[in-house]
Amino acid sequence: MSPLSVPHTQPVSLSAGSCVTIKGTPIISFIKDPQLQVDFHTGMNEHSDIAFHFRVYFGCRVVMNSRVCGAWQHEVISHNMPFEDGKPFDLCISLRDNEYQVLVNGQHSYSFAHRLPPCYVKMVQVWRDVSLSSICVCI
Repeated sequence: MSPLSVPHTQPVSLSAGSCVTIKGTPIISFIKDPQLQVDFHTGMNEHSDIAFHFRVYFGCRVVMNSRVCGAWQHEVISHNMPFEDGKPFDLCISLRDNEYQVLVNGQHSYSFAHRLPPCYVKMVQVWRDVSLSSICVCI
């Protein structure tokens, strides 16, 4: 199977119980500050609001946020770093009734309370310094 193009976008329809699984590998060493970004957009373009913004600064921190009416909200920052330099990752973002639960390589790593209803999400975009092997949306 050939890698997916980056940035990768795909239309989605999400609700509580849905799960988005992203498999990939950082393409440069953590020493060079690579990043991974996953955005759950409320429209079909990258300028739309973002119900869930998940950005990994590999080897350093994770920032979670949302963009409502064009304005970024309060950031949630975690220094928990389950990603390993040069190693593939399995990122599963699960939608619960009140929050997103993020598992990295099968381990619960982050939570982020809903600020916009998950049913508003129309597109998932995954990009930055990663090679993507698959993205699976389970509804």
